[in-house]
Amino acid sequence: MQGNNPVLNISIFLAFVAVTMVIVIRASRNNKSAADFYAGGRSFSGRQNGLAIAGDYLSAASFLGICGAIALTGYDGFLYSIGFLVAWLVALLLVAELMRNTAKFTMADVLSFRLKQKPVRMAAATTTLAVSFFYLLAQMAGAGALVSLLLGLDSSIGQSLVIVAVGVVMIIYVLIGGMKGTTWVQIIKAVLLIAGVAIMTVWTLALSGFNFSQLLQTAVEKSAEGAAILAPGLKYGANPLDFISLALALVLGTAGLPHVLMRFYTVPTAKEARRSVVWAIWLIGIFYLFTLVLGFGAGALVGPEEIANAPGGVNSAAPLLAFHLGGPILLGLISAVAFATILAVVAGLTITASASFAHDVYASVIKKGKATQKQEMKVAKITTLVIGAAAIIGGIGAKDQNVAFLVALAFAVAASANLPTILYSLFWSKFTTRGAVWSMIGGLVSAIGLIAFSPVVSGTETSMIPGADFAWFPLTNPGIVSIPLGFILGWVGSLTDPGRESKKLAAEMEVRELTGFGAEPPVEH
Repeated sequence: MQGNNPVLNISIFLAFVAVTMVIVIRASRNNKSAADFYAGGRSFSGRQNGLAIAGDYLSAASFLGICGAIALTGYDGFLYSIGFLVAWLVALLLVAELMRNTAKFTMADVLSFRLKQKPVRMAAATTTLAVSFFYLLAQMAGAGALVSLLLGLDSSIGQSLVIVAVGVVMIIYVLIGGMKGTTWVQIIKAVLLIAGVAIMTVWTLALSGFNFSQLLQTAVEKSAEGAAILAPGLKYGANPLDFISLALALVLGTAGLPHVLMRFYTVPTAKEARRSVVWAIWLIGIFYLFTLVLGFGAGALVGPEEIANAPGGVNSAAPLLAFHLGGPILLGLISAVAFATILAVVAGLTITASASFAHDVYASVIKKGKATQKQEMKVAKITTLVIGAAAIIGGIGAKDQNVAFLVALAFAVAASANLPTILYSLFWSKFTTRGAVWSMIGGLVSAIGLIAFSPVVSGTETSMIPGADFAWFPLTNPGIVSIPLGFILGWVGSLTDPGRESKKLAAEMEVRELTGFGAEPPVEH
């Protein structure tokens, strides 16, 4: 990219970090209780929370990974967008309102409401930390790819330093601002991202005379695969089971993502929880339509070969397109938005993971509900530091992977370990503690185990460990095996459990989830 201006790019980055840091510090002034730190004091409206959900959900995978996947593999790359969007219907229809009515701060609050506290909270905290870690890997990899491209850092050490810097800023956001500060960062980021992507989309279409067919034709001419990029099967044609597995993970994973579920607790009522999901669906749907234009636009105007050979590889498609359209200034602005995207998402993930450990493990299991809010918040902040360090180390190891692909693995773990237990808890009165633990731990172990022995980790040139080959599982996504297994284990565990859970608590939970009784704040007269 001749003419790329690293000084300009860094200046825009620093300006964004400075502005958002001021907002985070102002938002943190009211962080006096655990409800403030974990749930932003439940003070956000449905529209604000919908923007924040979009900010949380439209991650580096959505912007960098999907644009790159469409640019290189065409139709099959766009399947990520479809899966990510359709997943919200599952969240809206089955989970959002009921979770808001039943829980307090975390997913484990719902799961342990009528089951034994200790085993269920420990299992839920384990799955939450695992899903958050996988998702963090993707964001860190995206950060390394993006900033390396902007600064022209082709060295592994340079990318690693970038990932360390992102991790440090993320930790500061969470420690100072808690959920309130993180939410405002996500709202700002969502507005900037959708506006920036809309400008790029209109600009890209303008260069083709607002003729999308002409844009597709140019992309076909530039691609070594020719017209195959417009038809299904370029990436998944050789193994349709791999696509079915990916689709299951994407569609069912969202409703099990802890950082998305935690957003439902930041609104005051169940009605606002529903409103926030409707707002999120509209915003996310519009964004994914834009990625279709940007992906094929990058393929047409930049070219697949240049994208594949750039620092950051497939994840560099959107920044390269921005540079082609508007030179260094648009590249700097769009990349700052992408950087903001990464910071907002990793902050949301980190606060979710730290809340899960502090609230579910420390306060509820270790202290048996006797911890003060001050002690709980202190543990949450220490956990933030530990998770931040782990994310930095993991991100350095995964920096060359496609971020959309890494996020799909996180979705597979969420759909296998969390979703079966959530649905059974909300809809099956005979669900038991054994069923919950078997479902969560079994789904988690099977998903991670199959990933470890898949081509993702070893056996191919693009694997995480290219020189090794211990892969025996043929698919790159474990969802088709691990998701049904999670449901089966929950069912079998419940049927074989000699102990029976309280029918009174099950009835109370049903009333709460359907009416919101006991969850709504008291009305002020």
